[in-house]
Amino acid sequence: MNIMLGMLGLSGSEIFLILAVVLILFGAKKLPELARGLGQGIKEFKKATSEVTSEMHNAMEDNPAPRRIAPTPAPTVEAERAVPQSTVPAPTPAPSQKA
Repeated sequence: MNIMLGMLGLSGSEIFLILAVVLILFGAKKLPELARGLGQGIKEFKKATSEVTSEMHNAMEDNPAPRRIAPTPAPTVEAERAVPQSTVPAPTPAPSQKA
């Protein structure tokens, strides 16, 4: 805990002052309840983060291989014959003109 507080830049006198203010604000009877609630909150937070992490790992392990889409086969001669011809009439030749 001293390492964490040292990382925050708090000295011994600052920690004592903070604890005194908390004691004055909440009273001696409420401090155990606050500490218990804080501990349970931290416990729930750690549990939730570990569950999310495990879910992510399980999802990555269970991820199926990407599906390949089979290419469509080229139309066969029989398929071309089965397709109806266009209903547009063929152009008729223009009548020849004699000079």
